[in-house]
Amino acid sequence: MYDFDKMTDRSGSFSLKWDVSQGELPMWVADMDFPTAPEITEELVRRAKHGVFGYTIIPDQWYSAYIGWWSRRHQLEIEKEQLIFSTGVIPIISSCIRKLTTPAENVVILTPVYNIFFNCILNNGRNALQCPLEYSQGEYSINFDRLEKALADPQTSLLLLCNPHNPIGRVWDRQTLSQVGELAWHYGVTVISDEIHCDLTHPGTEYVPFASVSEHCRQNSVTCVSPTKAFNLAGIQTAAAFVPDEKLRHKVWRSLNTDEVAEPNAFAVQAAVAAFTKGEKWLDELRVYLFENKQLVIKTLETELPQIKAAAQDSTYLMWLDCSAVTDDSKALADSIRRKTGLFLSDGAQYGIGGERFLRMNIACPKDLLKDGLRRLISAISD
Repeated sequence: MYDFDKMTDRSGSFSLKWDVSQGELPMWVADMDFPTAPEITEELVRRAKHGVFGYTIIPDQWYSAYIGWWSRRHQLEIEKEQLIFSTGVIPIISSCIRKLTTPAENVVILTPVYNIFFNCILNNGRNALQCPLEYSQGEYSINFDRLEKALADPQTSLLLLCNPHNPIGRVWDRQTLSQVGELAWHYGVTVISDEIHCDLTHPGTEYVPFASVSEHCRQNSVTCVSPTKAFNLAGIQTAAAFVPDEKLRHKVWRSLNTDEVAEPNAFAVQAAVAAFTKGEKWLDELRVYLFENKQLVIKTLETELPQIKAAAQDSTYLMWLDCSAVTDDSKALADSIRRKTGLFLSDGAQYGIGGERFLRMNIACPKDLLKDGLRRLISAISD
């Protein structure tokens, strides 16, 4: 058994998340307040004790770790040559946008969606074509008429998919992904599927890799995967692009190497290998703990703050809170909550159309910390 209730003081560690004022409680950026699996730490310590941190290759163990994990956990068969190392999922996405599109072309995104997608698109001189999701009775779905119109636009060349979807926590089912894939294939639009949250589904729930759905999905996609979100390793900077189609893979390989984001640091290989070969038990216990935390939030809101409702979800450690009963300006609400109580949540407006009345809450922390956050939220809204 692993102890997820243990509090870890992250002050003095140059943590982005905890770079806040005294007394503030950050529950915004998507990293966890749990130490990673001790099995991973042991490998990193062993590497650090070696003392020499020169240039690093990508060994066979790295490929085997990814191949074994996706075969065992997600029933997706990957071949060695289809994997390309990268320093992160966002570097893969930004690099592919530069290589696979031209300036002023459309990159379609299903909003509300991870806010950094906008950076990847706009910073590279492309147009972020928002295709808002449908929201009804606490659940999200894709409006396929709206999506087809966006993909049919002659200026559209890329679809940036989030699977599972951040911030709403939705695991897209096989039928939905198939429809997405067939539309993209029909209109000649390449799909980049960000699947970094795939290992953080609820216990008993599995995600569907986009590339596993059909031959069209497989041949027309770049899948971004990494152990960093599930094992709290974001600062290690280690990820992979899975690209089955040979011609598309060559373009991705060229783009990552041209942008110099295809070489590992001294810890990137060991962290990934240890996670995928030794971290399974830790991850399964973590998923149970995160699910319990979500249930705590849902129950607390129902009994003490019924005007705030959690959207239905089956993955991630990010809760998407519907605040439409109390605001139509999530940024103003988030600022007010932080000013009143020190609780730092993400405002939904930054996630695009459809997020204006929502807040995103990171619940990947010990329960005592989560209870503190809920007390602050209740106090701020009830005041």
